[in-house]
Parts: sequence; structure tokens; C-alpha cells
Amino acid sequence: MIARWHDDTDDAYVQGNVVSVVPQAAGTVVSIDADEGMRVEAGQALVHLDPNDAQVAYDRAVAHLAATVREVRGLYSSVEAGQADLAARRVAVRQAREDVRRREGLVASGAVSREELAHARDVLAAAEAALSAAQGELARSRALVDATEVASQPQVQAAAAQVRQAWLDLQRMAIVAPVSGHVARREVQLGQRVQPGTPLMTVVPLEQVWVEANFKETQLAGMRLGQPVEVRADLYGGDVRYAGRVASLGMGTGSAFSLLPPQNASGNWIKIVQRVPVRIELDPAQLAEHPLRLGLSMHVDVSIRDQDGPVLAAAPVARDAPLLATAAYADTLAEADAVIARTIAQNLPGAPAAAGGR
Repeated sequence: MIARWHDDTDDAYVQGNVVSVVPQAAGTVVSIDADEGMRVEAGQALVHLDPNDAQVAYDRAVAHLAATVREVRGLYSSVEAGQADLAARRVAVRQAREDVRRREGLVASGAVSREELAHARDVLAAAEAALSAAQGELARSRALVDATEVASQPQVQAAAAQVRQAWLDLQRMAIVAPVSGHVARREVQLGQRVQPGTPLMTVVPLEQVWVEANFKETQLAGMRLGQPVEVRADLYGGDVRYAGRVASLGMGTGSAFSLLPPQNASGNWIKIVQRVPVRIELDPAQLAEHPLRLGLSMHVDVSIRDQDGPVLAAAPVARDAPLLATAAYADTLAEADAVIARTIAQNLPGAPAAAGGR
């Protein structure tokens, strides 16, 4: 009767997250700070790339920002100069109109010749054309700086974005571990030229492993989510028993998701009992005391007496945070923003002479 409420299998193996360490920028490897079997923490630098090219690009971006600030200052100055020029053009137009009006009254008496009046009218027309051109030039200058300060002007903002990108590229010369765990494999070598996305190392967080048990399809009838499971590892024998629970039942048989699924629609056919992967979660405290490795053989015994649980998850699980997340790549831009603010301030009027740099 005991066997009636238990389903077990030896076709079970340890699985886990295999996290690749990859560069976010291209470069040449100049140092390697971790090797296979070593414990690493999330955010720890594992590989360093040659920073010289990135440093030059960063310095160039800072210099470009400084030059852009000075160019934008010229735009503001051109508005002021345009306003002064426009005022002068208006005075010239007013004087020309007065000259034309006076000469028109004197032509009848013969005090002023018609030729002189025509010349005055030409001067007025030229003054009006110059006024119109000055108004257009002032409008174009204002369009570049209206409702902005130097720091918020679009050209300065674009140059500041280049500084941030160059700063990020410089920081990414140190390639960090995405998660805490143990280095399972190192593929990078000194002097190697790497590109973004090239796998350099593999980190496995052993505290997050689970067991994937492949049960026969005939064993799944009474299996439910949350049922208790007893797990034994061949590594430790019967002396260590892990307490687990059924976390999920596979959405298909192993053959259904294989690279070349079997085709049974033609030819001779022999029925083979299929196996479905069942995910077993383990007690983290027991894992810490008796760590496992990926791929180890396990023996799984599921107690199916309690069948009140669901076969499949009925609704999404409400979470306040992602299931898996890393802050290793959350490069803070505070230092870059400080450099930008300092560079802008050093290139404004009245700023002390200084090189806007790091």
C-alpha cells in the first residue's frame, strides 16, 4: 500500500542556471582575475580589457563637450548682436523714411530734384531690405537658443550624451560577474581580442540549482504541484536526503522538444513510453550544507497522497520583483554627470581657466 502513494525515478539530474560572462565592449584582454572553481560575487571584475582606446575616446568626448559649450555661447551672443543690429536697421529705415518724406514736399518747389528724391527712395528700399534680413537672421538665431540655458541646449545635450557613452565604454573595460556563484568554465586567454557577446567564462550559482526528474507518462496521473519530494544524490548516497517539492510539470515530453522530433506518421511504429520532465525545488539550507553540482544523478521519490494541488499553474504569480535579476550592469552615471557639469561650468563666462577633463 505504501508504493501506491509514491512515484519514484532514477532518471533525474541536477540542473541550474548557467550564466555566461560576456563583454559589453570590444577590447584586448590584459588581465584575468578568476579561474575555474573560484567563488565570485556579483559585480566582481573577472576580466580586464586594454582601456587605452576607451580612455582616448572618453577624453575626446569631454573635449568635444567643452568645444560645444563655447560654440553655443556664441549662439547666445549672436542673438544679442542680432538684436543690436536690428535696432540699428530700424533707425536707418526711420531716417530713410523721413528723408523721403521731406524731399517729396520739396520737389514741387524745385528745392529738391526728382533725381535726389529717387535716390532717397532707393536708400529707403535698401534700408527696409536690410531690416527684413536682420529680422530673419535674428529669428534663426533665436530658434537655436529659445527657452534653453547652455546646459539644456540640444547641441550641448547631444555632446553630454557622447560623454556618458564614452564613460560607460571606459567602465566596461572591466568585465564583471553578473551573479554570485562559482566559475564553472574559463574560455578566455590573455591577449585575446574579444567582441561584445563573446562568452569568456561561465558562472553557476549553486545555491539556485534544482532537480529535473524524468517520470514516465504513466506516473503523472496523481502528480500535483506542491507535493513533497524526497531526493537522494548518488554523490552522498543514502546518508543525505533532501526535502523538496514539485515546482512544475513539463509542458511536453523530452522527445517533443528535441532537435529532431520523431515522426510516427509513416512507416512501422513501435510504442515507447514517453517521459516528462518534472522540476523539483530543493531546500536552500540543505543545499548550503550539502552542495550539488550540475548534472549529478539523483533519485527522486514523490509522495502523491495529497492530490488537492493543481496540475498546472492557474494564474500568473504576483511578484514585487523579477524572478531573476542582476544589478551588476547597473553602471551609475553619477560620475559622468559630475564630469559633464564641471566641464560646462568651466567653459561658461567668468569660469576660472581649467581643462575640462576627468
